[in-house]
Amino acid sequence: MKAEMRQILAQVVQAPRCRSADAGVGRAPQATGSGWRCKGWADPSHTLPAYIETIHEAGVMTLSAVPAAPEVTSGADGLAPLQFPPELKLTPVQFALVCAENREAVLELAADGSLVVMTPTGSETGARNTRLEMRLLLWADQHGGWKVFGSSSGFHLPDGSVLSPDASLVALDRWQALSAEQRRGFAPLCPDLVVELASPSDEGVRGIAALRRKMDVYQRNGARLGWLLLPEQRAVEVWPADGEPQRFNNLQLLEAGAPFQGLQLQMEEIWAA
Repeated sequence: MKAEMRQILAQVVQAPRCRSADAGVGRAPQATGSGWRCKGWADPSHTLPAYIETIHEAGVMTLSAVPAAPEVTSGADGLAPLQFPPELKLTPVQFALVCAENREAVLELAADGSLVVMTPTGSETGARNTRLEMRLLLWADQHGGWKVFGSSSGFHLPDGSVLSPDASLVALDRWQALSAEQRRGFAPLCPDLVVELASPSDEGVRGIAALRRKMDVYQRNGARLGWLLLPEQRAVEVWPADGEPQRFNNLQLLEAGAPFQGLQLQMEEIWAA
C-alpha cells in the first residue's frame, strides 16, 4: 500500500497544496463532504514542490515539504479545497486506496482514470433521495430478490469507471455471486436499476448535463433501467437497457415494469420531499 500511495502522490506535484506556517510542513489532508481539505490554513497560490515525502504509518497519510509560505487563509474557517490536476489518472485499485484514506471525501472515477470531485447534495435533494431509497427498500422487502443501495455506494463498472448512483437495485443472485472481498470494495458490476436526482442548477457534477452523461455510461455498461429525476421541471427521463431515453412531464405514477414488477413511485411524493 505504501508503494501505491507513493505512486499516486508522485502524480500530484502540480496540485494546489496546503502549507503550514509553523515548521514548513504541510498538514495531513482532511476529508470533508465537499472534497479534500487541509486543516490549519491554506495557500492555493502555491503548488506542491517536486520534493514530496509520503509517509504511510498506521493507516495515516501525511505530506511534508519545505519551505513554508506566509500564512494565507481562505473563507471564514481558513480552509481551502485541495485540488487535483486534470492530468492525474488513477487505476481503480489506486482510487480505492485514495478513498480508504479519505473516507469522508465524495469522489468518483471516470473510465479514463480521472477523478470526479462531487459535492454534498442540498438538504432538499437529500430529503428526496431518502424518500426514494425508502420506497425502493419497501418494494425490495416485499418482493424479495433484490439488494438496495444508497448514494454512498460505489460500483466498479465494466469500462473501469467507479460511479455512485443516488439509488440503485442489484439482483440478489448477482450480489451473492460476488466474493466477500468484492462486496466489501466497489462491487464489480453495473446495477440493474440506477436512479439519479438532478440539482436545481444545470451546472456542475450534479447538473442535468453531467447526469445525462452518467446515465449514458450506466446504459453502456449494462443497466437494465435508468431513471433521471428532474424535480425543478417535474419531469422524468426513462433510460431503457438500450435506445434513446424517453421524457415524461408531470408524471403522476412512475412504473418500472419487468423485471422490477410492481415497483412504482408516486412522483408527487418525491417532488414534495
